[in-house]
Amino acid sequence: MMTIVTNVTLTEAGVDRWDRVMHDRVEAARERPGWVAAQLLRQTDQPLRRAIVGTWDTRADWEAWHADEAFRETREELDGLQTGPAQTVWYEVVELP
Repeated sequence: MMTIVTNVTLTEAGVDRWDRVMHDRVEAARERPGWVAAQLLRQTDQPLRRAIVGTWDTRADWEAWHADEAFRETREELDGLQTGPAQTVWYEVVELP
């Protein structure tokens, strides 16, 4: 199993829209093969910072989701609500509760 953590900083004007669109994106991902779980996190001391924690059976499952039309439709919109590029880090899941 693999987990990807993506960190982004939002524009002040884009916060509510980003949160709604990302929520919808996570709901759509639930139907994808290999999806395990996801969390959308707001940093407590920097309310414009978000982290997306997604866990998938394989990295290939995640890559297939990113090639899906439902994912690509929201990419430009979300990117426009962020102040810069996202930062991502991959982790291999060692233990899952």
